[in-house]
Amino acid sequence: MPAKISPSRDLRVGRSRTGLGLFTRVPISKGQFIIRYRGRKIPTDITDDLDNRYMFEINSRWTIDGANRRNIARYINHSHRPNSEVYIVGHDIKIRAVKNIKADTELTYNYGRNYVDVFIKPHGCKCQACETKRFTVRSGRVKTRGAKTRKAKKRSKR
Repeated sequence: MPAKISPSRDLRVGRSRTGLGLFTRVPISKGQFIIRYRGRKIPTDITDDLDNRYMFEINSRWTIDGANRRNIARYINHSHRPNSEVYIVGHDIKIRAVKNIKADTELTYNYGRNYVDVFIKPHGCKCQACETKRFTVRSGRVKTRGAKTRKAKKRSKR
């Protein structure tokens, strides 16, 4: 069984392509618990009045306000191809690895469609998957998929 991760010893906040991010100092195994998203529990109906991007909705009634800087899980950035996922147990928000993660790798999870549409889309997503997609489109490269596409290309050359 993998050793338990100590956030203060095994994780670090550092520069990433999108600002600050949370990085691992040790390898993490698939399925391993990484960290809790901590903060005060507030009623969901008052969250619209607060100017805060670190709100994490547990259910329709309760939300966690993770704005406190001691909550280092708030530094985990969004990705469309994440290496971790969120799961909720009671009123605890926990994060675990969805694949093996090498040391010195940035931790990411998918923030969800609503958050992306409101906060990320207006400025453009900067996750690795979206950057690669934009580069492919800009460079004019088109990925060919499957034998049917290759066959069609061969026919059009004749």
